[in-house]
Amino acid sequence: MREDKKTYRPVEAEADGLIEGRNAVIEALRAGTAIDKIYIARGETDATLGHIASTARNRGVVVAEADRRKLDGMSRTKSHQGVIAIAAVREYAGVDDILNAAREKGEPPLVVVCDELSDPHNLGAVIRTAECAGAHGVIIPKRRSAGLTAIVAKTSAGAVSYLPVARVPNLTAVLKELKEEGLWVFGAAADGGTSLYEADLKGPAAIVIGSEGDGMGRLVREQCDFLVSIPMKGQLNSLNASAAAAIVLYEAVRQRAEGPRKAGSQALWGEEGQRSE
Repeated sequence: MREDKKTYRPVEAEADGLIEGRNAVIEALRAGTAIDKIYIARGETDATLGHIASTARNRGVVVAEADRRKLDGMSRTKSHQGVIAIAAVREYAGVDDILNAAREKGEPPLVVVCDELSDPHNLGAVIRTAECAGAHGVIIPKRRSAGLTAIVAKTSAGAVSYLPVARVPNLTAVLKELKEEGLWVFGAAADGGTSLYEADLKGPAAIVIGSEGDGMGRLVREQCDFLVSIPMKGQLNSLNASAAAAIVLYEAVRQRAEGPRKAGSQALWGEEGQRSE
């Protein structure tokens, strides 16, 4: 007996951002739903899952293999069919969008670059602080980083709706581009040679925050113009990533509120707010 052919409509993500099942994920891709990441069961050779993976990669979506036990643990329906997509709460911006936001406001760019922050609560907290501090955007890598998931949106207290977030394949290359655009790159590091309160954050600046466990990667660290340390007076020698970001950002806010440096003081940029070596 022939079964009637079903018509599948685009499926919206649930509150937790999950889209489960082959047809639901295919329709989400077809409809242009903003997808942060797709998990596919490891070892599967099914043609439909292969089609999902290739389509997703062609559209710039991160695809990762996962054990079925992980998929089972993530699944609400317990019928994921070997694939679960995590929807992004909004479209990602481009790096140019962030720089243009600064130009439109007539302000020197203030950008936060997160080097592989994998904890969505940390990323959400950074985005919230960046928005409150008047930063013009946040940049994150595609791999080994939390994305704009529902958890990040909730932790950001809605800041993701106002602050552009760009997701890029190569942070090192982007840092080089930012420097070409006139930004100085400040990496937050416990062993930094420049004290935070000696750093000049009034000009165009990108503030790099490293991952929770390992800090900045070597290549990212090498692109920093300055490694900035936060004075530590207690027994511990490090701060949570989002706390470090908040301290550095609000030092930039304080300095920018003071206005230009007095004549004769050390400056890190030219008269028009650009890099001057």
